[in-house]
Amino acid sequence: MTQEAVFKEILSAIAHYSGTAQDFAALQQFTVKRIADRLPYYNWVGFYMLDPMDESMLVLGPFHGAPTEHTRIPVTQGICGAAVAQGETVIVEDVTADPRYLACSIETRSEIVVPIRVHGEVIGEIDIDSHELAAFGSEDRGFLEQCAEMMGQFLER
Repeated sequence: MTQEAVFKEILSAIAHYSGTAQDFAALQQFTVKRIADRLPYYNWVGFYMLDPMDESMLVLGPFHGAPTEHTRIPVTQGICGAAVAQGETVIVEDVTADPRYLACSIETRSEIVVPIRVHGEVIGEIDIDSHELAAFGSEDRGFLEQCAEMMGQFLER
């Protein structure tokens, strides 16, 4: 199966599940598991959401992969913070060469972070780490931006 076909399959499954999901946490959990199960080079898949009581802080949501000590990240720090601050997708081909990177795993080599918007405002993000250098290309970006858009649409209902 081609990568494009896998992306389409995952997006279809998320779209279908979003119609029956009990709540956003269930949709997030379904999404991280489906992505991690189908894309082996996505070694860590998770959500960080802005804390509704302190919008200067990202809070770890459902994730799939190794545990992380970064359960709360100020929006002024890390690749995750940069994606929120810039309001756009950030791709880092080599995390060791980016001073913003907050080390979670010594195995992580590249990262992509995609903001989630509700009514045009960034409210969180999808964060993916890979053990491969330069793992994420334009296809990954497009796929994950569609995932983020579905998350936002779910919350807009």
